[in-house]
Amino acid sequence: MTIDRRAFLAAALSGSFAFPFAGRALAATEVERVDALIARMTVEEKAGQMTCLTDSFRPYNPPNPQVGIQDEKRLAEEVRKGRVGCLFNGIGVAGARRAQEIAVKESRLGIPLLLAGDVIHGLKTIFPVPLAEAASFDPALAERTARAMAQEASAAGLHLTFAPMVDVARDQRWGRVVEGSGEDVYLGSLFAAARVRGFQGRDLRRDDSLLACPKHFAAYGAVAAGLEYGSVDISEETLRETHLPPFGSAFAAGALTTMAAFSEINGVPATADRELLTDLLRGEMKFRGFVFSDYTADEELIAHGFAEDERDAARLAVLAGVDMSMQSGLYIRHLPDLVKSGAVPMGTIDVAVRRILYVKMAIGLFDNPYRSISEEAERTRIATPARHALAREAAGRSIVLLQNSGILPLDPAKRQKIALIGPFGEDRDNLYGPWAFYGEKGKGVDIAAGLRAAMPDPALLSIGKGCDIMALIDGGVAQAVEAVKAADIVLLALGESQDMSGEAQSRTVIELPPPQQMLADAVAATGKPVVILLRHGRALALHGSVASAQAVLATWFLGSEAGHAIADILFGRVDPSAKLPVSFPWESGQEPFFYDRKSTGRPVIDNRTEYRARYMTTDNSARYPFGHGLSYTRFALENLKLSDTALRWDRAIEVTARLTNKGDRRGSEVVQLYIRDRVASRTRPVRELKRIERVTLDPGESRTVRFSLSRTDLQFVGSGNRIIAEPGLFDLWLGQSSEGGLHAQFTLYAEAVAPASAR
Repeated sequence: MTIDRRAFLAAALSGSFAFPFAGRALAATEVERVDALIARMTVEEKAGQMTCLTDSFRPYNPPNPQVGIQDEKRLAEEVRKGRVGCLFNGIGVAGARRAQEIAVKESRLGIPLLLAGDVIHGLKTIFPVPLAEAASFDPALAERTARAMAQEASAAGLHLTFAPMVDVARDQRWGRVVEGSGEDVYLGSLFAAARVRGFQGRDLRRDDSLLACPKHFAAYGAVAAGLEYGSVDISEETLRETHLPPFGSAFAAGALTTMAAFSEINGVPATADRELLTDLLRGEMKFRGFVFSDYTADEELIAHGFAEDERDAARLAVLAGVDMSMQSGLYIRHLPDLVKSGAVPMGTIDVAVRRILYVKMAIGLFDNPYRSISEEAERTRIATPARHALAREAAGRSIVLLQNSGILPLDPAKRQKIALIGPFGEDRDNLYGPWAFYGEKGKGVDIAAGLRAAMPDPALLSIGKGCDIMALIDGGVAQAVEAVKAADIVLLALGESQDMSGEAQSRTVIELPPPQQMLADAVAATGKPVVILLRHGRALALHGSVASAQAVLATWFLGSEAGHAIADILFGRVDPSAKLPVSFPWESGQEPFFYDRKSTGRPVIDNRTEYRARYMTTDNSARYPFGHGLSYTRFALENLKLSDTALRWDRAIEVTARLTNKGDRRGSEVVQLYIRDRVASRTRPVRELKRIERVTLDPGESRTVRFSLSRTDLQFVGSGNRIIAEPGLFDLWLGQSSEGGLHAQFTLYAEAVAPASAR
């Protein structure tokens, strides 16, 4: 368990400890400075650097569970004694300065604090939840919003955010689907890297750089039955092929911290899994930053039945590779004695502390402990008009048009009477979505306000709640029906409250609550045309009049500018261009469901269903597939060509097609390239996304889209956990979702047998 200090130092000096986007690797003098500091530290001070506690200097989000120190006076004394290295989930420059002055001026060694927080999709300006933003299929947009979040968060006195969540989530029952980028490995990897780049910027030492912490390492999105904090039983191949790539993408983009998952993996809790956190993460993946536990996760090793008591839990976590314990206080209480008894080598402690101090050095805290603590920045960089404009743009580009009979867009010149019905019409409590506790309640733009601002005559809008989110209102449905009868068109605002998604919000049935379904059925019975506005943090199984409405929009939790963005789409100011990052099933019971599933030996073919892989009530397809999303214009994809149908082992082939806007409006389409390995030594998915390209065209305009594919795009995890590609036949589709599309085939040839046409 002991790591040789000189070998570690040599690695740092040789440049193998370089920090991407830090501007440069740590200089030899900086490494020596950290080393000299560690030599002066007591074991208690080392354990203090490895301890992260909630920020009682500027409390904001009540901790859950409420454990540890909850008042500023006690916490200040701990900081003064050098028993804290990181504070989290407080914002505000004044409190940050008080805390940092104690750490720098009153503690023995003057080591500055790292100030962290859960800035998941916004601080004061709230952007769409990550799942919604992933629907844009535009990583560049995510990079821009992450940069804006970093500028706000750092202006509020933060150095690090516990984001992005990069777990691949394939069971919509899991509440934390909302926090990630959906079900696909490739899309998730693109967004993981983009968000890290956005948070951290090009120079970690700038005061508006925010350290990223991709989480939860690893495979937390695979918890059994979508149950929060549950167990994960997974093959090594699936772990490596599906759940690790987004982390690799985030680390390659420069992330210097990560967080261990709450869950166990194959019988070993991640917080105590040395094979995962040391052999795999540090050894194979070459991660050079430090690892947080999740909130009290080290202490929870006892409840897992993996540790005997607190002391044993601290021992297991630190030996596994958890460098910083969050909130439990186990490290500061038990590491000194564990080292004294010989149960934990001092070398293990030194390596963990060195990782933490290197990161603090990399962001410039030792030279400027008051970086990101500026009263002027706090006054001028938060909730600016430019941030709100970006939030509105991001929200509009996150809305997915699931179906449309031609009723949308609405024409404000027609002076139609619009009835806005449902519990979310004027609701402001559920605009932001989960993980937005820094946002100011009641400040977001609700749907009614957005519509009124967009309508030439707001008097044409009538509003009826109809029901609450989870309960009927006496006479509410009848009153809503009367309002509908007087209208020309109905907007039904239905869905989930924000506390139905997020951490600890697993659901067994991913449908609309019964009172809302009853309201929808009553409204549909009037015969008036209906547009469904869904608010949600996961894919939903839609039924009855909701599923058969003239138009359905997936509007997610869109944040501060939700109402304006929805109105922009409804009235055609913005053309819908988003695509689903998760598959919408027909029934809740299909979960976990994802597009890149395996075929089975008895797939449903040509509508033959007897003794096939299907349920009695439905086949195993999607109501709305991954990648699906409509526009107000019409795109045609034609003339698919491959530069060669023979792919040489060390060459590439070019894939092209012609995309034409055949409608009468300017619009954007996301062209998606999928492959299938027809025969392999491990069965392969029916489709795998490999490329995307967003194209914006004027009416009648055409453009050739081009993609390049090489052998590396065809690789998978084979036996012995080796990354391999195998010669053989491949299907290729170029389309507008994970279903259908233009089809071609090519063959990958081994070098020795490449045909003449491939030379």
